Amino acid sequence: MTDLLDVEANGIQHAYRVSGAPAGPPVLLLHGLGGNGADWDEVVAALAATHRVHVLDLRGHGHSDWPGEYSPELMRDDTLAFLDALGLGEVALIGHSMGALVAYLVAGAEPERITRLVLEEPPAPDPVHPRRVVPTGPAADDSCDWRAVAAVRSRLNAPDPSWWKLFDAITAPTLVVAGGPASTLSQDGMAAIADRVPDGRLVTIEAGHLVHATRPAEFLAEVQRFL
Repeated sequence: MTDLLDVEANGIQHAYRVSGAPAGPPVLLLHGLGGNGADWDEVVAALAATHRVHVLDLRGHGHSDWPGEYSPELMRDDTLAFLDALGLGEVALIGHSMGALVAYLVAGAEPERITRLVLEEPPAPDPVHPRRVVPTGPAADDSCDWRAVAAVRSRLNAPDPSWWKLFDAITAPTLVVAGGPASTLSQDGMAAIADRVPDGRLVTIEAGHLVHATRPAEFLAEVQRFL
């Protein structure tokens, strides 16, 4: 594991790690809700052989600030500000679950900055039934701010339907990685995302929601071939 660094972006401190040769093509990894950058350690170890890998703790998670104000759009703005702070004009972007949501918001807002996009188990911007459980107070696990979990789950229970239009704007070749029937998220929604992105394709790895953790070799094979 590399040393933890920090940088101010969008008015708060963000924790991150960097691996790989400085001259390697840059890639940024975004974790899922309730996680942190360490969730990607096995993926980072493989990608660092060919890429300069940046791993970010999103606001309210891990070692980044927990400012109390949360939304997918704020995390999008944080990510773009993080790229600016590190002088990264263009990157390949990989996100899991909530991180995939933030990734497609980034790629839709500033498509020219994303060279390749990997969306692992992205939530489609459609209401879900039953609705996600929204916490009303802290849990025993303090690895993330419960208010971040509440804000993101509330938003995903009633997502902005205009997010669908963002997929039309994404110019990067895009790989959507679905986890198959064992996943907790809509596989039809992921297929629809891949169909909507102009240069999108779908691959299914029968692993459930945590594809990169449950079947890392298969996940890495797809991602490394794609990158």
